[in-house]
Amino acid sequence: MGRRSEGPSTTEVDMTPMIDIVFQLMTFFIFTLNFSEAEQDDRIQLPLSQLAKPVPGPVEKPITLQVTSTNSVIYAGELVPVVQIGGYLEREKASLVNAGRQPADATVIVRADGRAKTGEVQEVVKICQEKGFEKFALRAQYDERE
Repeated sequence: MGRRSEGPSTTEVDMTPMIDIVFQLMTFFIFTLNFSEAEQDDRIQLPLSQLAKPVPGPVEKPITLQVTSTNSVIYAGELVPVVQIGGYLEREKASLVNAGRQPADATVIVRADGRAKTGEVQEVVKICQEKGFEKFALRAQYDERE
């Protein structure tokens, strides 16, 4: 005697373990994502330096200014002429004051292209100082050659 088929059979798959694994992977990648690299721009080629060392600890909410080789600054993904960066820093200062912090407490990270003029980098730092910012971190790429 053969088996009778009453129609197509349906199989239900329990998706709970699959969903658990997906959430665990998402959590892992969220915690391991390095947000400091999010402020980097590929248009900036940092100069090589044997003296460049990583910052000892994380900088809390830095202001990143990236000086290009064409006398402009990349701020928040926007290309701004050096002479106009003061207005952007003034807004940054106002938001710090509204948050109960002082501009002197904030750290300004300056990432300058290796082909940028030294005078332009100095001008950016001078404008920052005029707006009340006092802490600076200059970025360079570590050169392993001796």
